Formats: sequence, structure tokens, C-alpha cells
Amino acid sequence: MSALHFTVTFLLLTLLLEVNKAKSQSFIGVNYGQHADNLPSPAATAKLLQSTSIQKVRLYGSDAAMIKALANTGIGIVIGTANGDIPALASDPNFAKNWVDTNVVAYYPASKIILINVGNEVIMSGDNNLISQLLPAMQNVKNALDAASLGDKVKVSTVHSMTLLKQSEPPSSGSFDPAYGDMLKGVLAFNNATASPFAINPYPFFAYRSDPRPETLAFCLFQPNSGRLDGNTKINYMNMFDAQVDAVRAALDAMGFKNVEIVVAETGWPYKGDSDEVGASIENAKAYNGNLIAHLRSMVGTPLMPGKSVDTYLFALYDENLKSGPTSERSFGLYQSADLTMTYDVGLSKSSSQAQTPASPATEKTPATPSAVAPSPEPKKASWCVPKKDVTDSELQASLDYACAHGIDCSPIQPGGSCFEPNTLSAHAAYAMNLYYQSSGRDPSSCDFSQAAMLSSSNPSTNFLKWTSAFYCMNTIVNLILYEYLALYRL
Repeated sequence: MSALHFTVTFLLLTLLLEVNKAKSQSFIGVNYGQHADNLPSPAATAKLLQSTSIQKVRLYGSDAAMIKALANTGIGIVIGTANGDIPALASDPNFAKNWVDTNVVAYYPASKIILINVGNEVIMSGDNNLISQLLPAMQNVKNALDAASLGDKVKVSTVHSMTLLKQSEPPSSGSFDPAYGDMLKGVLAFNNATASPFAINPYPFFAYRSDPRPETLAFCLFQPNSGRLDGNTKINYMNMFDAQVDAVRAALDAMGFKNVEIVVAETGWPYKGDSDEVGASIENAKAYNGNLIAHLRSMVGTPLMPGKSVDTYLFALYDENLKSGPTSERSFGLYQSADLTMTYDVGLSKSSSQAQTPASPATEKTPATPSAVAPSPEPKKASWCVPKKDVTDSELQASLDYACAHGIDCSPIQPGGSCFEPNTLSAHAAYAMNLYYQSSGRDPSSCDFSQAAMLSSSNPSTNFLKWTSAFYCMNTIVNLILYEYLALYRL
């Protein structure tokens, strides 16, 4: 091996290690519900979590055994107070202090507690007495943390239902129900002052259940669709998750709280339901959760919050067999409590070589999952994936969204990114489609995009350079060089 070859190889491996480190996926969490009588031991659950890329777990209460089991794992822990504890927390600072001492101080820092949710969906509970005491309870818990010198390490918030929105369509017109305006302003002022998140529970599953059309299902499952145009912003939303989250973002902005961050406290899709529960199937659950995870990993963000992923807690780690209601209520588990096997694979296991790409509806044609490239002593012939000349804007947008939601880094084509200019749909789609193809080992089936793309022997970066200076879109050129080099030497 020549000195130059060795040096380049070393730099490439270092770069790849740094990329992997950067993709620690701290934005992926999971809910651990305990309304069941068949749950694995806390130790077994902690071991399971450590075998996954899940970095945070949300408890609905403050189960001591689970908090202890997660000690020294590095996994972030969200705990919660019961709604029934809110009156005492609000009226008695000593009660709040004892609660914090018992449930936080006793375990921190070995157990990495990061957030306390005071109650769950309190504002929409209809209990005016409880609602009026929510903010004082949050303040007393925060004061107790401050007294324990943990106020800057453990945040305090509460979780909200999406029904808190009076309007959510189009996303830019998102607004909260004015009936809760004064109370909500107080909570948001607290979030803003303490840098704690505004936690919401968006469920595209329920949106589909109320509008069970095929196009709605594709929109909810991050699958190819024509999108939904926001007439105010001219943004064409390609999935329900982004639309719901951006509606909350717009509502927060409209109330003057642009700096309050959003956390998705719950979202998921049931893999089973009763005969009259439309959409509850293992195929749809795998598609929703798998595509959501890929969307988060892409770091593309939402249209109103580009370039970053919202912290998202999947619902749920296990089924909860003691829940009442329809079958779907007991069928959200990503793992089976009996043997800790995956209900379906969405690429969360650390041992997985790559995230799994969920199946699309039979009527839709989507790019194939990137496949492994068989070793060969011969370098591959240079090739690139480019959009066909006659594709429509909706096809370009669908291809762009698909590529960015399936593991490639689309931050360079976000505002301020090195490849944002020229700011055209065709240029952005070309970047994403080609990078997806290159990162898929140049598998020809990964350059299909519902027949919107084709393989070309012409380097698209030469066209990029015609549009602007020689330094334009260096990330694209570097990526092409990296993939060319990796293909040549089989690294």
C-alpha cells in the first residue's frame, strides 16, 4: 500500500467513524408503559434497550426498579408524576421536595434522569381544579430540583394532547384552542423561562382512521403520494407527521413562543386491531415506525424546522395487556414481552447492518432498500442516478422526500447548506436521488424512484459546476469522490 493510499484510507476511516459517532440518534426514544402483568424484568428490559439505538426511555411514573436498572447505561430517562399527585405538588412545596428527593436525587447521576413530566394531558382532562393547579405544581417541582442543584440538569414539563389545537390544517394556520389560552400561556412562559420542551402526542394513525382513503394512508406512512399543499406557505407536505408537528410549531410561534422546543412524547401505529379498526396491521405499523425512524435519522427535519430532528418517543416498547378498549390499544409494542423478540424489524437493533425499509402498498412503486454489494476485485464503473427529463414536480418531490427519509444526509440542501443553491426542486431532487443511489452500493434498483429516475454515465457534479463557482456544492463532490474511492478499494 502506498503512503498516499494509506493516508487517504486513514482519513476516510476517521471520517466514517466521526459520521457514525454523530449519528448517535439521541433523538430516538421509546415509551415504557406498565399497564400489564406480563412485563420482563427491569434488568432484562435495560439489557434490551442497550442492544438498540434507542437513547431515551419515557416512564409514565417513577418506577424505582426500572430507574435502578437503567443506572450506568447512559440511556436518558423521562419520569412522570401521576395526575393525582398534582394537587399536593401544587399546594405543598415539601411534598414536591420529598417527591424529587425520592424519585430523582436518590438515583441521579447514575440513572440519567433528564426530564420530569408533571401529569399527562392535564389541560384537556376537563378537570378545572386539576388544570388550575398544573402550573404551580410544575413550579414547585422545579424549585425542588433547584434546591438539589439539579435545576439545570433535569427539566420539568407536561405532556399535551393534539386536541389542544383548535386548527391544524393547513399547518401554517395551526392555533391552540382559545378556551385554554390563559392557562397555556402560563405553561409556555414556564417552558420558555426554563428551556424545557413542549411535549405533544401526534398520532397519524388516528388521522387515517377518520379519513381512510388510500392517499391518506400513503401520506400517513411516509410513502409516495402527491402531498398536501399549504396554500399560505406554498409548502407541499409529503407526510402527516411533519404536518402535525409543524401545526404545533405554527401555534407556538403565533403565541410568541418561537424559542420553545417541541418534543414528540408519543407516536406510534398499532400492528393489530379489531375487524372494524381500519389500518391496524403489522404491515402499516412497520411502514409507519420504520419510515419515521428513517425520517428522523435523515436529519432533514420538518419544513418549518429544517435540518434537525425533533426528539421523538415511539409508542411503545411492549404491549400493555391490561389496557381496556379495542384490540389496537393493546397492540403497539415494538418488542414482545414474552421473549424480547421484535414484533417487526424497523432497524433499531445495533446489530442490524442498516435500517429496514418497510414495505409500501402494493399499488405504489418505491425504491428498493439499499442492498449489500458482493465483494469483487474489479472496481465499479462510474455511474450516477439522475431524474428523468419528463418527470413532474410532484414526482420529484416524492423522490426527494423518500431519499431524505431513508438514511442519507439532506442537510446540505436545507437553507444555509452548501448545496442549497440553486434553490430549485430539480437540483435538490438530483442531489438526494444520486446520494441515495451511491449510498446503496450503486444497486440499480435503488435508482428507480417510481420510474422517475435513470442511470447516467455523466457526472451530475459537472452540471452543478456550470451553475455556479468551482466551489459550489463541495459536499456533493466530496461524497461522489468518497463513494468512488470506497467502491474502488472495497473499504
